[in-house]
Amino acid sequence: QVQLVESGGGLVQAGGSLSLSCAASGGIFRTYRMGWFRQAPGKEREFVAAISGSGGLTRYADSVKGRFTISRDNAKNTVYLQMNSLKPEDTAVYYCAADPRGGNWYSTSEGQYDYWGQGTQVTASS
Repeated sequence: QVQLVESGGGLVQAGGSLSLSCAASGGIFRTYRMGWFRQAPGKEREFVAAISGSGGLTRYADSVKGRFTISRDNAKNTVYLQMNSLKPEDTAVYYCAADPRGGNWYSTSEGQYDYWGQGTQVTASS
């Protein structure tokens, strides 16, 4: 069983930056494809970013490309999401997720992920 715990959310002015972390326990972290999703009030959860087990492959939603960066440190069993130039529309609960299938690829669909964190609130005020 994999447990994921997010941290680093908060309130920031539009244009500011936040860094999220997701610490994993259980399983073999370096084999897991990891992803970040978000859910704004009244909206469905959506894909934000994904990274392969090695960290060599990444994928971003068009809405965050060029502003957000996903990375991982397999020695620390942690995945990160650096968010720059935040916009009010980035306001949401952010979730990290783990896909244990392995392989040198990433996963972008919610249904591909078996394990989810509890979420952390990110608010970018205008």
